[in-house]
Amino acid sequence: MEVWLLFFVMGVLTYALIRRTVPPENKAPLSLLWLVMMLPASAWLVWILIFGATQPMPLLLMLPLLILSPFMYWSLLDWGKPKPDESADPSPPPAAPQTPSLDLEKLDQASALKKEGSKLRPISTKEEKALRDCFPWGVYYLQNIDYYPQAILCRGKLRAVPQEAYQTIRDNIEQLFGDRFIVVFQESLRGQPFFALVPNPWKAAQQSQTKEEPLTRPDLAIALVLITLFTTTVMGLELQGVAPEVIQQNPSMLWQGLPYGLLLVAILGCHELGHYGAAAYYKIKTTLPYFVPIPFFIGTLGAYTQRKSPIPHRQALFDFAVAGSWVGMLLTLPCLWVGLGLSQVVPLPEESTLLAFNEFNPRFSLLLGLMSRLALGNQFTPDMALDLHPVAIAGYVALMLGGLQLLPIGQLDGGLMTHAVFGQRTASIIAQVTRICMIAIAFVQPNFLFLAIFALLMPIANQPALNDVTDLDNRRDLLGMFTLVFVALIFLPLPAGLSNWLNF
Repeated sequence: MEVWLLFFVMGVLTYALIRRTVPPENKAPLSLLWLVMMLPASAWLVWILIFGATQPMPLLLMLPLLILSPFMYWSLLDWGKPKPDESADPSPPPAAPQTPSLDLEKLDQASALKKEGSKLRPISTKEEKALRDCFPWGVYYLQNIDYYPQAILCRGKLRAVPQEAYQTIRDNIEQLFGDRFIVVFQESLRGQPFFALVPNPWKAAQQSQTKEEPLTRPDLAIALVLITLFTTTVMGLELQGVAPEVIQQNPSMLWQGLPYGLLLVAILGCHELGHYGAAAYYKIKTTLPYFVPIPFFIGTLGAYTQRKSPIPHRQALFDFAVAGSWVGMLLTLPCLWVGLGLSQVVPLPEESTLLAFNEFNPRFSLLLGLMSRLALGNQFTPDMALDLHPVAIAGYVALMLGGLQLLPIGQLDGGLMTHAVFGQRTASIIAQVTRICMIAIAFVQPNFLFLAIFALLMPIANQPALNDVTDLDNRRDLLGMFTLVFVALIFLPLPAGLSNWLNF
């Protein structure tokens, strides 16, 4: 039953990610993309059903699927892309405004579209002359203006401090065009700073008289909190080994599941409130935190806060990401520490899964193994596992969800942090390396296979800040690099040498 639930959750997450990341104009069927990306998980499920969970799937069988699956996925996406003649005309105003973003690779490779420049010009010749005057020679030496369906690109040489250059040129352009364009300052794939004028999607929505959804819906947020508190409380009992039939016969037992439900909802809620507070500080429009309850597995798929306006600069991008993840993590670690201290040691089983909380082996994680040893002392010996206390279960689940968010990939908090610290190009390289590492970890710890698939599905790129060139200060750089080390401690297994040395 546990395997089927895990497979179901993986399938739902996979479909949600595909639906969110595949552009609407792509003709590739979502169902086919989903089947392709679920090939490794499906093969893993079939293997367990035939041979059982005790016998791991051979590397020679899984490795070709892990290579073939993303290759087929990207091939289908490439097949489904609209032809150049279909995408040459500017698209109509979006029904719901979204944060503008630029695809650097497409912009650098769209030489064919430059020939159609006269058809893509959203400004007149007179406005172009005025636009050139917005770039003072001593601040940014403008050399070329290129027109694309997505934006007007102004390329040249930076001659001033990036922050001052962006502020000066943005003010000049806003005086000329008002709120007609959003000014983005980015680096090309070759590392050259350029300015982009992106049509303002919010102005387009107003002109088309599109009715926007309300930004905050407190009634929905409160209802989702209460529903999630109920589902996590029920699942807290089931994770402790209480059968659903027993809960139905004796509803008063729900009080025993409340510590797990309350702690998990509180940690996830504080995580999202951290995002919300940072967004309010930098005047970034966001929705309220919304929970996602489910009546199985751990009781929830987490919570989310959706941005509705651009992030002004990389410092705000970093603070938005770190305010959520580290606020949640600073609550998770003490909760986990206390819960491990309240847990009981039991004989180590021959096989253990990530959700076997009555015979839990924390050695699959370097951080969990070390915390278990420190919390339990000499009781935690090499032949012992843990019967986790409900507080420890809540801390463990929150740690894994928080660790997942800290992976340095795409729109995850860790991806935003690495983007802010290292820039868009280096962050993309780190994301690719992380994907490879997650696949390698999945071979050592098969229970992490769903994380490897999740990492493969996550798009590498994320939306840049408006000023995406100005670097961070040293404090933020240091915290960002520490975060990468912390993520490695969560997902890397405990080395046998260290385990033997510390006698656990």
